[in-house]
Amino acid sequence: MVAAVLMAVSLMAQACGTPDAGTQDVSAQDVTEQTDGAAIPVRMWIAFTDYRLDWAREKAAEFNQLYPDYEVIIDGYPDYETLFDSALLASEQGNPPAIMHFFEAATQEIRDAVNPAGDPLVTSVAGAIAGRRDINGVPVILEDIVSAPRNYYTVDGEFQSMPWNTSSTVLFSNADMLEAAGIEAPPATWADVEAACAQILALPDAPSNCITWPNHSWIVEQAMAQQNELLANEDNGRSGRADQVFLNSPGMTSFMTWWKALNDQNYYVYTGSQRDWDGTRNAFIAKQVAFLLTSSSDTTDITDSGQAAGFDVVASFMPYNQDVGRSGNVIGGATLWLVDGLEQATEDGALMFMNWFNNPENAAEWHKITGYIPITNGAIALLEQEGWYEQNPNSKVASDQLAESQTTPATLGVLAGNFVAIRDVVTSTAEQLLVTPGRSVDEALETANQQANRLLDDYNALQAE
Repeated sequence: MVAAVLMAVSLMAQACGTPDAGTQDVSAQDVTEQTDGAAIPVRMWIAFTDYRLDWAREKAAEFNQLYPDYEVIIDGYPDYETLFDSALLASEQGNPPAIMHFFEAATQEIRDAVNPAGDPLVTSVAGAIAGRRDINGVPVILEDIVSAPRNYYTVDGEFQSMPWNTSSTVLFSNADMLEAAGIEAPPATWADVEAACAQILALPDAPSNCITWPNHSWIVEQAMAQQNELLANEDNGRSGRADQVFLNSPGMTSFMTWWKALNDQNYYVYTGSQRDWDGTRNAFIAKQVAFLLTSSSDTTDITDSGQAAGFDVVASFMPYNQDVGRSGNVIGGATLWLVDGLEQATEDGALMFMNWFNNPENAAEWHKITGYIPITNGAIALLEQEGWYEQNPNSKVASDQLAESQTTPATLGVLAGNFVAIRDVVTSTAEQLLVTPGRSVDEALETANQQANRLLDDYNALQAE
């Protein structure tokens, strides 16, 4: 079965407690005593190598001072694929990390992965906590996690992992261009986007284009959730293992048709590269477009960079299909998985750190420096008490958008094998429609659907061996 997961991962593209539980000054005697006096190492691997890795290591150092019986060691990897391949190898060698960071779309793959003994590579966080309210004095925060990530990572009735960097797709607008064009509010629907673009491109000093977003399947998945359309059978893989995906559904056809129409009207601009988060962001900051649809994880950077470039940035909900209405949005980002088979003391140390790492103070700080949503209600309450949202209204948009989403199989998000490879089919298909004049949306999606279902069939066949 490891071979099955390795095959799937090799196809991947680089992705992108209680409400008042805070940092606890717990003495060493509150932690499991060690007979030899040596700190128990707890290794955590994350798919960041930038300032986010630095922040995580700072937090690990704080934790190690508070709980000297443990030594949390954090290593960074350039992407989720490299991290997962390395973790599988480490597991085969008998030396896996205690905590693994992995992105949401690969949830089925990591749950299917096994160690050399044939046991699951990871285990349920809720199962390991086993109803405890605290782990050696560190409050358990699972019950306080906000609904969207809670629902996404609850599988088979149990919280599987510890959410950390959770995002949504939001629209960033150049407020100065909106004012110049006489547009009172950011567009809320697809039709509003087209109307706004017509006004903005009619300005004497109009930008080259109007709107952009990365050609990434995650954006498409958001549009599907908004239209309450499933991406896979078995309730998006939530009521059973998905064995069919739907890339030629009415919702997919509607979004791809609209996207292509924007491109054909010179409203949308394609950077020419799939999954180009930086290129689309740079086009917005350079005032080449008025609107940027992208991950809320960049809220702080985009807001500050816009101000540095001389314009105000306004964040708002992702525009939706006005002919269907808005059911809601799915999450993005990644989560922390607990590796199975750890010694009890090591497992408890990992659980302690996961919960402490996401306590209200830390979750609020993480939100401020990035734009990822505050992962707990306690963190949101703390930010509100501090007046953070009054001073930084853009930072609240993603949380509000997820909180207002209905809970349906479509908005929970899809669980399907080989889904990261299926994502590549979506982005390749979108690129064809954007760069090939006259390409039929219906024909392109029919071909994509056949390709995606072959990938899923191959994956499921290997899992059955």
